Amino acid sequence: MAVSSSTTQEPAQHRSHTRRNLLVVILAVIVVGGAVGGGYGLWYLFLRPGGPAAVGGAVVFPSGAPVAAPASLDGTWNVNDSLGSMTDFSASWVGYRVKEQLAGIGANTAIGRTPKVTGSMTLTGTVVSNVQVTGDLTALQSDDPNRDDQLHHQAIDTDHFPTAAFKTTTPIDLGSLPAEGATVSVVAKGTLTLHGVTRPLDITVQAARQGGVIGVTGSMNIVFADFGFNGPTSFAVLTVEDHGIMELHVLFTHA
Repeated sequence: MAVSSSTTQEPAQHRSHTRRNLLVVILAVIVVGGAVGGGYGLWYLFLRPGGPAAVGGAVVFPSGAPVAAPASLDGTWNVNDSLGSMTDFSASWVGYRVKEQLAGIGANTAIGRTPKVTGSMTLTGTVVSNVQVTGDLTALQSDDPNRDDQLHHQAIDTDHFPTAAFKTTTPIDLGSLPAEGATVSVVAKGTLTLHGVTRPLDITVQAARQGGVIGVTGSMNIVFADFGFNGPTSFAVLTVEDHGIMELHVLFTHA
């Protein structure tokens, strides 16, 4: 009978020992996972490089050899995508700023920009007309490749709607041409095509000239529903605001 009792108790003890080991492993995974997640959250909040500042009233002209001014400012001016750098955002670019809530991190501003910009405008005397600026949204880059990938098939859905375009519908009379280095602020009335939807939109822009380069900056508030889409979602993104800011910084050179 003693042998029988020892035989029945040993498996029970073994099972209890196994459960304790399993519990230890589970607790270790939770602690390590929490440490890694918490560490990532601290890194994201305090140690990661700061995002680019919002576009302001001043054009960031590229350093280096200046572009000579043309004999006459009249004529066609084209967007120049070879000047400047995306390192200091002195290049031509368009982009977005959207507030979001990230799991384990909290409030964040998502910022993405693309340097692939084309367009033109016509200057006749003091009147600017036929302004057209198109951005290639498939080249948008933020600080998170996962976010960039989501935009290919969610939200603005760049796989199906690869570009955004602004066109003026009314000429802009500057009144007088600003002196070189001076900044002028004007309202450009036009239309924005985004996600396959075209809507009227006014944008206040600041413009300045340095030699043979005219720089234009501006921003506009975009309500996503107006253009038929919602903000992107993922396991890491808890919420995204229903609107955002579209920014532009564009450099034109004379044709």
